[in-house]
Amino acid sequence: MTQTFVINLARDALFMVLLLAGPAMLAALLIGLIISILQATTQIQDQMLNLVPKIVGVFVVILVLGSWLLNSAVTYTTNLYSQIPNVIR
Repeated sequence: MTQTFVINLARDALFMVLLLAGPAMLAALLIGLIISILQATTQIQDQMLNLVPKIVGVFVVILVLGSWLLNSAVTYTTNLYSQIPNVIR
């Protein structure tokens, strides 16, 4: 196992984490920004007003993109397991 192999493996793992978590985190960020602007303009400072739409938004994103996210994770895991003989050499 060479250093290049380990670096590529770590890079692919970090990319997969970003790919899987990115859409839900982006949705939570955008919803939080919109709710914060709404709270600033109306001067309503209720924390539940910020939390519930984020949860619902993340849930909707996971429902919409769930099959694609699962397919990406399964493909990555399959490729990772297929590289085991290269590691054991």
